[in-house]
Amino acid sequence: MNCSISGEVPEEPVVSMKSGLLYEKRLIERHISDYGKCPVTGEPLTMDDIVPVKTGKIVKPRSLTAASIPGMLGMFQNEWDALMLSNFALEQQLHTARQELSHALYQHDAACRVIARLKKERDEARSLLAEAERQAPFPASAVTASVSSLSNGKRAAENEDMGPGAKRMRPGVSDSVIAELTECNAALSQQRKKRQIPPTLAPIDALERYTQLSSHPLHKTNKPGITSIDINLSKGIVATGGIDSSAVLFDRTSGEILSTLTGHSKKVTSVKFVAQNDVFLSGSADKTVRIWQGSEDGNYDCRHILKDHTAEVQAVTVHATNNYFVTASLDTTWCFYDLSSGLCLTQVEDPSNSMGYTSAAFHPDGLILGTGTTGATVRIWDVKSRGNVANFDGHTGAVTAISFSENGYFLATAAHDGVKLWDLRKLKNFRSFELYDENTPTNSVDFDHSGSYLAIAGSDVRVYQVGSVKAEWNCIKTLPDLSGTGRATCVKFGPDARYLAVGSMDRNLRVFGLPEDDASTDS
Repeated sequence: MNCSISGEVPEEPVVSMKSGLLYEKRLIERHISDYGKCPVTGEPLTMDDIVPVKTGKIVKPRSLTAASIPGMLGMFQNEWDALMLSNFALEQQLHTARQELSHALYQHDAACRVIARLKKERDEARSLLAEAERQAPFPASAVTASVSSLSNGKRAAENEDMGPGAKRMRPGVSDSVIAELTECNAALSQQRKKRQIPPTLAPIDALERYTQLSSHPLHKTNKPGITSIDINLSKGIVATGGIDSSAVLFDRTSGEILSTLTGHSKKVTSVKFVAQNDVFLSGSADKTVRIWQGSEDGNYDCRHILKDHTAEVQAVTVHATNNYFVTASLDTTWCFYDLSSGLCLTQVEDPSNSMGYTSAAFHPDGLILGTGTTGATVRIWDVKSRGNVANFDGHTGAVTAISFSENGYFLATAAHDGVKLWDLRKLKNFRSFELYDENTPTNSVDFDHSGSYLAIAGSDVRVYQVGSVKAEWNCIKTLPDLSGTGRATCVKFGPDARYLAVGSMDRNLRVFGLPEDDASTDS
């Protein structure tokens, strides 16, 4: 008596009253519950049609393999083999699952990094777009009112754009910045009309009595040489940049080093104080510019590291507002920065120019920028339009330094062949000084703050009285020859031309001026 479904002897047999078929109770109950019909005939069937069959206790017959000890051992062996195979399969599945999990985690991590980068780029793009929408692009006007006045209205029509091929690499100078520059220009121009030589300015006879007051070895001996210099006129602090990759802040009054700023990986090529906020700038051959913030304890902390240039930064110059500055580089670009944020508002490149920039200076009114090049050309720029509005040719070798006079009329440029003076009103060279032999370049020029004196540095240092286009520029003092100890590389007037700070290749900062007793008598 076998079950009609399983073919086995049922443990709890039941019979269908409709078909007379025998079933295992648990199997037919499940089938009726799922389908409601007989699994054999397909007729409708309910549990009411099922009748239990009363039988004696059914004992399942023992299988043939379990009827003997060898058979049982064989059965156990088969079960063991099956268990081992199952265990091996599970281990393989576990190993595969671990690999898939590892790959999934790696892909998840990579995806998270990509998403984070894309979100950052998206946010930056949104910020730039918002900034661009707030700012109107400059009209491509080549000549500002200041340049127009300097050129007496003789600027050619081709200068009404930025020049052939010129482009603005980073539009970002807003109308408010231009308005600030224009207001500063108007105020300074108005002040200049009323400007008088200050009564505290050192007279000519005082400069004739200049002598060396002190000498200070500020930089390391293994890489000697001072490359740049600047003076904080209000505090009497002299800053020097050196080949040893450091900048040194020196208190001239006490004769002590206040701070040595390290961080650049190559020589410091340019240093500049910002008159306000106790900020200091340094440019370097390592392609970076650093903004240093002074603290109450006299130390300076690096606030920003600017990496917009791709070659040596040769010059840093600060605008008259003390809110902006420009850097010039051998990569043939100059950058206009916001001082507070360290943001490059615009990076200017002229594809028609392949010459790197070696020096830079703002005109005293702030709307004109002068840059010297490796190709012996001086390029004049309109800051508002970033247009190249004039070029001065005639030098031999790289232009090592440039300086505008305070009256805004003259530009002095230094190069391998000496110094040239340019009339900015007529845009022409009106005087040249060939001071040294052909193997000795002129390294630095500097007008004093009043525009009364001009200092020139090479193998020696010479001070000239500023004349006019027609009047002579007389040399009133030649300071000792430095060629034996290291040529002079940079020169800077102190306040009221009371002293002159000179840096040289022998790493010494020399201060020339009047002895204290003479100075007190003159004052």
